[in-house]
Amino acid sequence: MRLGYGTNGFANHRLPEALAVIADLGYEGVALTLDHNHLDPFGPDLRERTAEVGRLLARLELAVVVETGARYVLNPYRKHEPTLLHTDGAEWRLALLERAVDIAADLGAEAVSFWSGVLPADVPDAVGWDRLVASCHQLTQYAADRGVVLGVEPEPGMLLDDLAGYLKLQAEIGSQTLGLTLDIGHLVCNEPKPPEDCIRLGAPYLVNVQIDDMRRGVHEHLEFGTGEVDFAQVFGALNEVEYEGLVAVELPRHSHAAPTVAADSIAFLRKAAQ
Repeated sequence: MRLGYGTNGFANHRLPEALAVIADLGYEGVALTLDHNHLDPFGPDLRERTAEVGRLLARLELAVVVETGARYVLNPYRKHEPTLLHTDGAEWRLALLERAVDIAADLGAEAVSFWSGVLPADVPDAVGWDRLVASCHQLTQYAADRGVVLGVEPEPGMLLDDLAGYLKLQAEIGSQTLGLTLDIGHLVCNEPKPPEDCIRLGAPYLVNVQIDDMRRGVHEHLEFGTGEVDFAQVFGALNEVEYEGLVAVELPRHSHAAPTVAADSIAFLRKAAQ
């Protein structure tokens, strides 16, 4: 288990500078959100830019997971759209995820994290679920062919919003390539069981962990110590299940004070993990 920091919390920094700050503060990894200012997946010369980022990560000795939750990377008007559930445009989301897999393969990333998306108002639940399953079948095969592991993230407000939803999807897909991303704050916000129980239940599939504070029923990523997460219990459970992946800070609305927040976060987490 190693601490990392998400680049979506450094949105006002150039990527090389963000990575340098993250490494300088003592983090061992980075959750790299593909975005227009951070390794744009639809920009020119993607392979060359990816190789440059790979060299930088190696020099800074940072492990990496690839995150795909950039807000407007596909649609400049509508946040996080289109999704895999849309009638029109789902192919663009799938193209983004396949590019993320290619980038992950080139970087030697530990996982590619993604979510289902919010169910569009004109799409019935059953249709949305069938679309998600079909897309995950295709994406899982694409990732397996390239030696990349996926991590589906249950996200409050989305079609797949909890651990039970992931386990249902995993049962239908039946592939270890389709792993699990857990956001610790989401577990407090949205799950009926305590976070430590969710970690134990999801452990066989767990490939990526995001960490933040949160309150019950409120989907707002908070700085550590300002919400309701019991971090001693969380780290105890992660150690119990022998999780060895990244635990990356997920504070996407704190870019205005990124270096200070990142420094405070690693101090808090190191103490909590003792």
